[in-house]
Amino acid sequence: MSKRREGRETAVQLLFSRDFVPSTGLHDIDAFFELHSAKPDIRRHAEEVYQGVVSHLEVIDRRLVAALENFSLERLAGVDRNILRVAIYEMFHCPAVPPIVAINEAIEISKRFGTPDSSRFVNGVLDRLKGDLTRPLREAGS
Repeated sequence: MSKRREGRETAVQLLFSRDFVPSTGLHDIDAFFELHSAKPDIRRHAEEVYQGVVSHLEVIDRRLVAALENFSLERLAGVDRNILRVAIYEMFHCPAVPPIVAINEAIEISKRFGTPDSSRFVNGVLDRLKGDLTRPLREAGS
């Protein structure tokens, strides 16, 4: 498994754990990493993705809600919701990541951490969102 995928998976887990912190509390990233060991470069990548998602969360969630059919954000499984958040962040806010890579990584991560139906669901949501992109699917930007 690539270090970048490990970083994405760790970011999904970090976001998932954040879901259990009351909205008035601060999420303790160091405490998370006391329980989840990660090599320094993987932790660094996971924290970058996590911070990026959190800093763009309102915009990401608006995009996600717009792409959901007959679902609310709260109704999504926590794992699927956070996998989608990471993918949407990379698709729309990380020019160095080709959108198709973000989509494929999300599908693979959902196969590992989600339900048997998660990968199809994640693929469908991201397929709807890729039409909103203003850059090529298969190219990284600058």
